[in-house]
Amino acid sequence: MKELNLGLTAMPYNSLMTLYTKTGQPERIPAIIQEMKSGDIMPDSYTYNVWMRTLAAVNDISGVERVINEMKRDGRVAADWTTYSNLASIYVDAGQNVKAENALKELEKRNACKDLSAFQFLITLYGRTGNLLEVYRVWRSLRLAFPKTANISYLNMIQVLVKLKDLQGAEKCFSDWLSTCSTYDIRIANALIGAYVNEGLLDKAIDLKAQSKKKGAKPNAKTWEIFLNYYLKEGDFKSAVDCVEKAISTGRGDGSKWIPQTEIAQRLMGHFEQNKDVESAERFVEILKKAVDEVGADVFESLIRTYVAAGKTNPIMRRRIKMENVDLSAEGIKLLDAVCSD
Repeated sequence: MKELNLGLTAMPYNSLMTLYTKTGQPERIPAIIQEMKSGDIMPDSYTYNVWMRTLAAVNDISGVERVINEMKRDGRVAADWTTYSNLASIYVDAGQNVKAENALKELEKRNACKDLSAFQFLITLYGRTGNLLEVYRVWRSLRLAFPKTANISYLNMIQVLVKLKDLQGAEKCFSDWLSTCSTYDIRIANALIGAYVNEGLLDKAIDLKAQSKKKGAKPNAKTWEIFLNYYLKEGDFKSAVDCVEKAISTGRGDGSKWIPQTEIAQRLMGHFEQNKDVESAERFVEILKKAVDEVGADVFESLIRTYVAAGKTNPIMRRRIKMENVDLSAEGIKLLDAVCSD
């Protein structure tokens, strides 16, 4: 664009800064800012937001404040609500809650058009400062501005209340949503199910899952993930495996497969190995194969160790390993010989 003598705006510079941010090269952004200044290219609010985020990433909070002050002095670009949302988030990350709440007050002043996203950020960020009163105050303002409140707003509010340990408030918010919703959203139920599980209220969580199903909202992979983590914590490995199987069978909302984290698979296989439970280990391997094309060497080596621990053999194990294209370690090969012996 420079070679063609085309008039430059902030847009290509913003795109370049975004690219550097996403590729882990924030140290290159100050040079971009300097080039814009040298070329008398006027920044926009997005430019300032990226610049502030870059400085925050290296814990230069005073630098962030210099940028916002420069923006005010320059006067050509008016700070909008996103500027102060960005600033408040930076202060919260830095543990400076008083400054964060001052920035949130500035955000509110600039939300004259009653932007729904602005309300969402206010609730989330006041929640992160731990200010429950302000969360409820902004929620009331949101409800007045949007009497037909969207599911996403209820979801955000309930998630914030759960994080603030206001379970009673989350339940009331859920009841309000339930009385007015036209479409039952399993994500909202999951937020409360997760809260119940974290508080050890398993019966309430199970009841809400059942109620959701009656409303036509089947449990999704996230629902089963919530129960999976609970059962693992409680050492109920049979129920945990059932949750893995149901999550895999359900899949993700976008049509992609749900795959258990490696740590979860290792923990379950480790349990079977420790308890010499070949049958459960084999069942779990078959469940995993429904989610992944290759189960992997770690899982098969654990399966082999389970056979050895149980004193059992499997003459076709070598053939299975070959068919699955599994590369065993030296120890795994040695154990395989023992498992395949007559």
